[in-house]
Amino acid sequence: MAKVVLRVRLITGDSLDVAYEDTNASDGDTAAEHAITALAADSGMIRTRHGDRLLVLYGRGVAALELAPRGAVL
Repeated sequence: MAKVVLRVRLITGDSLDVAYEDTNASDGDTAAEHAITALAADSGMIRTRHGDRLLVLYGRGVAALELAPRGAVL
């Protein structure tokens, strides 16, 4: 299981940091690729965490994803 922290820029211009866990991925790069692929689909969405909250992120509202070497701050 791999966990990565993504900085998400929404189409409204706001941004937020979310944690994404992929049970099938062996490293962070694979988990990030899975998140990007899922959000790029027509009805794409991923389940993430923002602090203690479960957040469902829909691809149609995402303008950009950023994955920093140190990760974003939650």
